[in-house]
Amino acid sequence: MGAVALSPQARAEAIDAMADGRELDVLVIGGGVVGTGSALDAATRGLTTGLLEARDFASGTSSRSSKLVHGGLRYLEMLDFRLVHEALQERGLLLQRLAPHLVKPVPFLYPLQHRWWERFYAGAGVALYDAMAVSSGLGAGLPLHKHLTRRGAMRLVPSLKKSALVGALQYYDAQVDDARHTMELARTAASYGAHVANRVKVTGFLRQGERVTGVQAKDLETGREFEVRAKQIVNATGVWTDDTQAMVGERGQYHVRASKGIHLVVPKDRIQSTSGMILRTEKSVLFVIPWGRHWLIGTTDTDWNLDKAHPAATSKDIDYLLDHVNAVLNTPLTREDVEGVYAGLRPLLAGESESTSKLSREHVVAHAAPGLVVVAGGKYTTYRVMAKDAIDAVANALDGRVPKCTTKNIPLVGADGYHAKWNQRKLIAEQSGLHVARIEHLLNRYGALIDEVLALVMEDPSLGEQLPGTQDYLKAEVVYGATHEGARHLDDVLARRTRISIEAWDRGVEAAEAAARLMAPVLGWSDDEINREISFYLRRVESERASQDQPDDESADKVRLEAPDIVSPA
Repeated sequence: MGAVALSPQARAEAIDAMADGRELDVLVIGGGVVGTGSALDAATRGLTTGLLEARDFASGTSSRSSKLVHGGLRYLEMLDFRLVHEALQERGLLLQRLAPHLVKPVPFLYPLQHRWWERFYAGAGVALYDAMAVSSGLGAGLPLHKHLTRRGAMRLVPSLKKSALVGALQYYDAQVDDARHTMELARTAASYGAHVANRVKVTGFLRQGERVTGVQAKDLETGREFEVRAKQIVNATGVWTDDTQAMVGERGQYHVRASKGIHLVVPKDRIQSTSGMILRTEKSVLFVIPWGRHWLIGTTDTDWNLDKAHPAATSKDIDYLLDHVNAVLNTPLTREDVEGVYAGLRPLLAGESESTSKLSREHVVAHAAPGLVVVAGGKYTTYRVMAKDAIDAVANALDGRVPKCTTKNIPLVGADGYHAKWNQRKLIAEQSGLHVARIEHLLNRYGALIDEVLALVMEDPSLGEQLPGTQDYLKAEVVYGATHEGARHLDDVLARRTRISIEAWDRGVEAAEAAARLMAPVLGWSDDEINREISFYLRRVESERASQDQPDDESADKVRLEAPDIVSPA
């Protein structure tokens, strides 16, 4: 299977194919991790498949997570063994088979603050966590947990206050660039024949009596309106689930609530540590996660009832995270240490509890109406299981025999051949003229598809230069985002194909013009359109910074929305 490019031409052809009047087997609405996973699942069962996303792939929850692939250690404390076992299986699949170029092991230190009983209690939990991973048959590749003395822990994390711990445990989980992973799911689905298009909004549903038979859609890039007919439709719109259901007149038997979680990005040198950390808070847990040249610190867990597309972090949110991490650090972090901030929404199935941290992370799949399957809830790590369950529901409703799910054995584009390419990285560096550190960076973003990126550099050596205003990204990556990865706008590249918008001190302001001019020839932008892209991006950065100075959600939301989307689905 060759990797299909999500090029402008491929997008146009996908829209034409969906609009030509022929009935698809499955149409998936939503380009987050569950939607793209569902499209891949359906396509690899031999079903004719379409996928529509109103914004960009992963533009919602799936680019704003904690970027962890984990079993959910805290769910063991809730005795939710089934969820933990399922998530650990998926962690192993992603690490070993499905996306080894994107999913990497990461160590975590859990400081102990009480002698004897806490070491026994927490140690038993982590031992069970490791045992469940091993019993799944997919625990290989991650070291088992260790018990550490206070001195041993402080050797790993010199920035810890001596008074913050009496000892520690160290265990391993995994992390992922969530936005890239979701985009690669979409690209893999397209490579297996799915018709995939972002920036296409579903504006209504087609019905024959009670049965849902298709959707009305609008290409937000061109204004073209068209219909897509399908035997079965999957609503995988996450925190927008209720909104999508309302369009068809079906609310369903459950309600999805949005819980806001924010993360801070700080430079690696602000915390001296060779390990991530997990800290208890009065409400949940706090992670300090290594992320290249940076640390991610998160997360919060608060109810959110405002704009779903652009959840805003408040000054109070930022102070909450700083206060909790500073409780264990020798040298406190300040607001001046914060490079980036991002906020995301978790789609939680509503229960009777008013606390979002107690709402269900389980997922639900249901036929909300004949022809319409809804999948909601869950967590990032178990996206493949959610997708499988959704397409199983589709299969049950279709006439004829539909093959079983095969995605346990379907690597993402870039995964096949990644390990061989990694072993050859020094040779690739010599041949390309790039430093081996650059090659490692590219391999951990593109896997075996590095050859496609380097082909751009061979054709135009200037694309091997560093993108202005960044430390880690090449100009070629911007061009590749537009030619192969479905990027339609400047924000798509700076916020999701790369993570410049949260990793650079200026949030990507200096990189904006150079990136826009690199994208322009691919997307056919005029000088006016280039300037418009830059202007909209700078307004986004300005409004995000201003919202993060606001005291409450309502004020932050109002300020953030002062910067409109360059293409608004509203």
